Amino acid sequence: MVSTMNEGRIKAAFESGVFVLKLCGDVRLTLCATLDAEAQRLADLPGLRAVMVDLRETTNVDSTALGFLAKVALAVKGRLEQPATIIAEHPDVRRMLDVMGFSRYFTLVEAPLTEPADLAELPHVESDESGIHQRILEAHRILMHMSDHNRHEFQPLVELLESQRAKASSH
Repeated sequence: MVSTMNEGRIKAAFESGVFVLKLCGDVRLTLCATLDAEAQRLADLPGLRAVMVDLRETTNVDSTALGFLAKVALAVKGRLEQPATIIAEHPDVRRMLDVMGFSRYFTLVEAPLTEPADLAELPHVESDESGIHQRILEAHRILMHMSDHNRHEFQPLVELLESQRAKASSH
């Protein structure tokens, strides 16, 4: 039985042009539909001036969730004066962001930020198996485009997922 203490949660607030996305606990592919919905919402959000991603309460982020964090950065790229900011204090999370090349797309900081008072937990967006499969593929494609390290790291997985999808659609 998995402890609900570590179960991943996503909270968000939009205040005075600043969008804050707070990830808590163990953030995995089960939350990707929620992250994807937020990335799409951000792309069209009027009055957006800054994006903050708070990972201070995050214990783990799997690669699929990282891909959707990258999608958040890409969704607002060119619309904001500064890149989206990630606040991460956990050394493992920080190392993972560094290795994955997130510093090219985000400003990485450790300093605490003042949290909006109305940070609300986002409703979990359900996704069926094919939707999850599609999101895993999309997330890893995004990660592959971020750096040569990621391309090398995720190429086999992306090829495997693409071949599985090709088989599934040919049946």
